[in-house]
Amino acid sequence: MATARKGRELFTVLETSADAESAAACDGRETPLNLSADVKWFEIPYRKPDSEEEDGAREEEEEEEEEEEEEEDGGGVNGFADAAGSVAGGGCNIILVTGSNGVEHGHEEEEERAEEHAEDCYYSTSDADAASDDSDLDFSDLEEEERGSFFGLEDGADGDCASPDFWGEPDQLVATEPFSAASGPQHPPGGHADARDYFRTLFPDSLFEHMVEQTNKHALYRQRRCGKADPHWHPTDAREMKAYVGLNVLMGINQLPDAGMYWASDIFIGNAGFKKTMTARRFEKLTQYLQLCDQEAEPGRGERGYDGLFKVRSLLDVLENTMWDAYMPNRCLTIDRCAIAVKGRPPPTQCMPPKPLRKGLTVWMLCDSRSGYCHRTRIHVGKRGGGDEAAAASLGYRVATSLVRGLEGRYHHLFMDSFFTSVPLIQRLLRDGLYACGPTRPTRRGYPEVLLPRNVGKLSPGEFYQCQRGNLVATVTRDVKMVCCLSTNSAPGIVGISPGQQQREAYGEGEGNSVEAPGLAFGVPRPLPLLLYQENMRGVDLCDQLRECYQVGRPCKKWWRYFLWFYVNLCIVNAYVILRESRGGAPPAGFNGKQFTQRHFRVRLAQQLIGDYQGARGMERAARKRHADSPIEYGHRLERMSERSRRCRNCTNKGLRHESVFGCKICNVHLCRGGCFSEFHK
Repeated sequence: MATARKGRELFTVLETSADAESAAACDGRETPLNLSADVKWFEIPYRKPDSEEEDGAREEEEEEEEEEEEEEDGGGVNGFADAAGSVAGGGCNIILVTGSNGVEHGHEEEEERAEEHAEDCYYSTSDADAASDDSDLDFSDLEEEERGSFFGLEDGADGDCASPDFWGEPDQLVATEPFSAASGPQHPPGGHADARDYFRTLFPDSLFEHMVEQTNKHALYRQRRCGKADPHWHPTDAREMKAYVGLNVLMGINQLPDAGMYWASDIFIGNAGFKKTMTARRFEKLTQYLQLCDQEAEPGRGERGYDGLFKVRSLLDVLENTMWDAYMPNRCLTIDRCAIAVKGRPPPTQCMPPKPLRKGLTVWMLCDSRSGYCHRTRIHVGKRGGGDEAAAASLGYRVATSLVRGLEGRYHHLFMDSFFTSVPLIQRLLRDGLYACGPTRPTRRGYPEVLLPRNVGKLSPGEFYQCQRGNLVATVTRDVKMVCCLSTNSAPGIVGISPGQQQREAYGEGEGNSVEAPGLAFGVPRPLPLLLYQENMRGVDLCDQLRECYQVGRPCKKWWRYFLWFYVNLCIVNAYVILRESRGGAPPAGFNGKQFTQRHFRVRLAQQLIGDYQGARGMERAARKRHADSPIEYGHRLERMSERSRRCRNCTNKGLRHESVFGCKICNVHLCRGGCFSEFHK
């Protein structure tokens, strides 16, 4: 750590280079959370001015002292005097705004510009969207919170966040307890485990058996409703269901516009592995009758025990436990929204215009900021009754507290976007032993009035203002846009200056040249809460990137199937993360030594799910011709089919055109009298 400057200092340099105190940077005890080592850190001591005259005198004294120190030291302590001067010149200061009118700029024109800017500014770098925050939405698996737990604090010691004297000067110590809980993969498979073993820890075989039971039951239910039997259906089993899921996994890697194209006779389009595993008709029938619940026992809307997620409830109950037990959360966690693209507009869709995916099924996720592992999810199931603004404002509070249930007292650091972040939520998490950080909307209850955009005016890039209440720090700054933040894990007055990309390229750092231009090798200064958020708010995005590279399942009109394939895909991503961390990046046993990426993992998993399963090629055709009352099983033999010759099925599969009047009546196909009969029945 660099020594403090002598005399009256403006900055205290906390870290001067990427090589300084590397050991401390690794354990995280002396440096902020998960931030890159090339970021330059400065601390700005808070000083409340007594009067404007004293301020001017002190500024003159500081300038004289800085000039003397520059002459003595030859450019500043540790080469950072120029950097400190550039930051100070940019207006990067920490001020407590007091009074009913906020900051006094002294010019009416500046106040008018501030009011105009406050009407247009966007307050979040990762906002969930204003429309969804103002709507009365609900989600699954929640215990209803008392309304007072959001709008009034349970612990009277914290005070009322809406009180005028709630916020104070940003000069208090922020104390955070060290994180020491166990983290990472728990009880991973042994050294000889393969992709299937890691996937089984998250998606157990009992789920496949449940899918088989409900699919067979649903097929009988559909046939009873239609009043006739389906001649192309026969009951499935666990081996076939695993093969069916494996084929859906492979479809995400080898993507074709239509599912029937995988069984095409064209050698450039058709897939021999798909044809060998099962017929196109069998795959279509499994897709048609696939089910996860007993549809006859489903309660109707308004009846007792009604559940909007009844169709996938059995899946959610199992996966919630397996995902939570397989991997213990690390120190930094992310809470954010994930959207599932759907065909059409099913009832549970949520519209969020500012998001890249404007409409879709909404899932809130708790993910690891470093690895992207998803620990827990909550599903949006539609609108709630009432529709008042109070219920809508508490949605983010209830979602976040539900996702972190079970982490109390472990001192995790949570990073959320403005859809969740609020003063009551931050205080609730702090009482539960959890630190949090994230942007917020200045209209939320408890946000300090003196930091509202209309009071602070138009800020320069890097300029910020802060208020504090114990560990709770409120910050307003300007980065690319106006950002309002709340945090309980970052001390006030600390700014970070990361190297600007364009400036580094201009001085040739990308080509091995280490020449730096004094005062120009730094980017825009940012307060510590914003830097922590930008560095750690990537867990859900990382999980989405791994999941969306290879989709699982085909588009359909049944909304619950999107959730089925979403969770199958999520289990694949989680299994890949566990394998990668538990083996230290080494490929599983038997791999050929190439780089083991997610694509290799998915291919290997699909191959192991399919195994040596091969559906009976002629089983469906034989069922149509076999007499139900005949006790004798008809055997396959070559015989005359008709007087008119037709194309040989075996030759057609090979891209040839031959015709024959002979064939197999059980399979109901024409075959040549040569070797086509035996070759077709292999």
